[in-house]
Amino acid sequence: MTDAELAAHLAEVAGRILVNVRESGLFGPAALGKAGDQTANQFLCRALRETRPEDGLLSEEEKDDEARLAKSRVWIVDPVDGTREYGEARADWAVHVGLAMDGVPAAGAVALPGLNGGTLLRSDRPVPVPPAPEKLRMVISRTRPAKEAVAVAERLDAELVPMGSAGAKAMAVILGQADIYLHSGGQYEWDSLAPVAVAQAHGLHCSRIDGSPLIYNQRDVYLPDLLICRKDHADKVLHLIAELP
Repeated sequence: MTDAELAAHLAEVAGRILVNVRESGLFGPAALGKAGDQTANQFLCRALRETRPEDGLLSEEEKDDEARLAKSRVWIVDPVDGTREYGEARADWAVHVGLAMDGVPAAGAVALPGLNGGTLLRSDRPVPVPPAPEKLRMVISRTRPAKEAVAVAERLDAELVPMGSAGAKAMAVILGQADIYLHSGGQYEWDSLAPVAVAQAHGLHCSRIDGSPLIYNQRDVYLPDLLICRKDHADKVLHLIAELP
């Protein structure tokens, strides 16, 4: 398999595993999140070490091995992005599997197992992004909306669309459920690598909120802010962010 095919296959299989764990009925909401994280992480990390043994690996659910810093190719995964939503039996959670090459998103897939019986978006099979409506929609955290996002939405007269995981929010732009994803409340590399790889393959703008590029496989994996939107909206949004106090 190519790297993109592998990312898609692993994200899809991990999604099915997570659905089975949730439907087992053995765990309450709090325990379910932990069980899902551990089970999906074990599968993804074992599979990547088996199929790409020379590559580096960074997962939210494993102790960081800084040997990855010497690698050109590094897989970055989030076994359950949106653990709270997964535990609450919501649809807005995701599985992220992505590959960074020399710090740049190279391939990736985001599985949305709870959406429409299972939806998979991948960097090697872009689909048409629906046109934006006259009134733009900005997707934000359903529990901790970033103040910068709310302020920019007000200036754009955009509708706010609350949603769970970062992956679900990023894919909402591709699926035509939203037009802008602006986040400034703190994230890590595993929150955005796969979504950015997929979004870029679909022709979307992806950057930090100051317009600088997103760089991965860093010693400090904290990557706190993110903008994903159609390219024709990017300059306006970046300008409004820069004007904020």
